[in-house]
Amino acid sequence: MFSNSNFFELYGQAVTTSLGFFWKAGWAFILGYFVSSLIQTFVPKAKLTRQMGQANVKSVSLSTLFGAASSSCSFAALAAARALMAKGAHFIAVVAFMFASTNLVIELGILIFIFLGWQYLVAEIIGGLILIIISSALIKITYPHKLLDQARKKVEHEMPSMEEDFDWKERLKSKKAWLSVGNNFVMEWKMVWEEILIGFTIAGFMTVFVPNYVWSKIFLMDYADQLPHMLIAVENALVAPFVAALTFIGSMGNIPLATVLSANGVFFTGIMGFIYSDLMVPPLVAINAKYYGKKTAFYIAGIMYISIVATALILNAFFSALNIIPESNKVITELTQFKFDYTFWMNIAFGILVLWLVSLQRAFKRHHKHHDMSGHQHVVPKGKLKKTTTYIFILIIIFGFVSHGIYTL
Repeated sequence: MFSNSNFFELYGQAVTTSLGFFWKAGWAFILGYFVSSLIQTFVPKAKLTRQMGQANVKSVSLSTLFGAASSSCSFAALAAARALMAKGAHFIAVVAFMFASTNLVIELGILIFIFLGWQYLVAEIIGGLILIIISSALIKITYPHKLLDQARKKVEHEMPSMEEDFDWKERLKSKKAWLSVGNNFVMEWKMVWEEILIGFTIAGFMTVFVPNYVWSKIFLMDYADQLPHMLIAVENALVAPFVAALTFIGSMGNIPLATVLSANGVFFTGIMGFIYSDLMVPPLVAINAKYYGKKTAFYIAGIMYISIVATALILNAFFSALNIIPESNKVITELTQFKFDYTFWMNIAFGILVLWLVSLQRAFKRHHKHHDMSGHQHVVPKGKLKKTTTYIFILIIIFGFVSHGIYTL
């Protein structure tokens, strides 16, 4: 049991750890979403979408490329996948897009490199491709025609397809297009800031308040000297998606949590399984149920679970053969400390970039004040529960920051 003074001291420490996570990753977020905004503005999507209608290598490859060039926000990934299906993309290509847009995007890769190291970055890229290959094969083998035909009719009825095509070379010269870059950047942040806030806060509190023995029990670390290594690796891969689901955090928000697992000695398979499970959290499964129907949503979740477990085990075997499985040696307190190092200067530089992009977005809004903005809006379903949760977490951070100030005086 904690005494009141000890609790509030730890509370303040948890909040400063959460803020330290964000400080360490701030410039990476800005860079990633800036690149994403450039791609959204200057890459014509209609030409790609028209070639995603078949269950073949070309279609899956294009959907993977399209996904890697899209947003890493889990909610946006599902909305975009639904739009692709409405435009005629094959279901296999749609699932490939979901995995690519949450596992192969640049901002996620930078974040993984900062928090977990180069081995995990390599694993994330290779594993992302393996995930797509395995899920594509599973869907092709088990393809439930009647179920997916009903899902497609539902999507097409509720969301008429929209075309987008242009000459990207001409658009590069357009002032209006560059204003759109600023608008896309701001809209990207509006989509993900709640998820990032909640995820990073939970990671900070888990670092401080969750004892090591909890992770040891869940991931069998206490039995590392008694059970075969492979058995524990399999258990970690099987359990990790359920742990990820319990956090209710997707995409970018789960990387600090993965770092906490790494610091507590969780096996490589468990950490990779956790990272890949961002699309299996209950709110996202519920959104898929709304889009395609409950049976299809659970079918997607089942395909994803099997693919994630298999991918984590394949990566473990591959990295073991090369003897490059990363050690779980990240020290969270050192990682989240404020220092006048490269992070400080990168955050300053990219903070200036943010000011420029926000000015572009404001100019964009003034320019389009009396015009239809439907073509530039990101429609991302977010319920009242998430909004309320966000406000609660903001209050938690404010009170924790005050607590930290009191106990450091």
